[in-house]
Amino acid sequence: MKIRTIALPAAVVLVLGTGTAAAAPTWSPRPQEVKPFLPEGATNPAIADGVALGKQVASYTASGLGPAAGNPAAPADSPERYVDFPGAALPPGVTLTEAQALNVLKRVKANLTAAGLGLADVVSMRAYLEKPPGAESADFAGWNRAYRQFFANTDLATGRPVPVPLGTAPPAPPMEVNPARPARVTIEIANLPVAGWLVEVEVVAAYQH
Repeated sequence: MKIRTIALPAAVVLVLGTGTAAAAPTWSPRPQEVKPFLPEGATNPAIADGVALGKQVASYTASGLGPAAGNPAAPADSPERYVDFPGAALPPGVTLTEAQALNVLKRVKANLTAAGLGLADVVSMRAYLEKPPGAESADFAGWNRAYRQFFANTDLATGRPVPVPLGTAPPAPPMEVNPARPARVTIEIANLPVAGWLVEVEVVAAYQH
């Protein structure tokens, strides 16, 4: 019996081989490495395109956290109940979503601290927003301003903190200097689990040391 050998076109073999070789060093992290992939050429991106964890990196997943009730004078089911500025007075231009997000991110920091981690260790984040009463949609701009107070607020080229705005105030030093840029998704949903909440956040953090 004769066995026929069929030669594949050289171009096909070359393309497949090149693709496989290029992918390995670009995406594969070392066993103990946390490797964020950031937009090329950007010095101050808000989030990573993705974050790869080496196979020996342990991670911690925090449950979703909403804002703490910081304004007992407000009605129990109102968004104002979850504002923790002194006297419940919002600074100029600060929205209810922004105020609640600041509250939530402080709680995220406390949660991570209890687990032996910090905000700089966050590699993934999911944020859920509910639209404020009377609004047509969720306040993504307010959420993003609050996020920048705690995340992604250093220049990647210089390492220096980048001023960020609070409401309509001129940009100022961030509340928490943090170079971390997690992979992130922000979703508007119809109802959060607690009446009055406008923001809920869950994070994954990596033990990097």
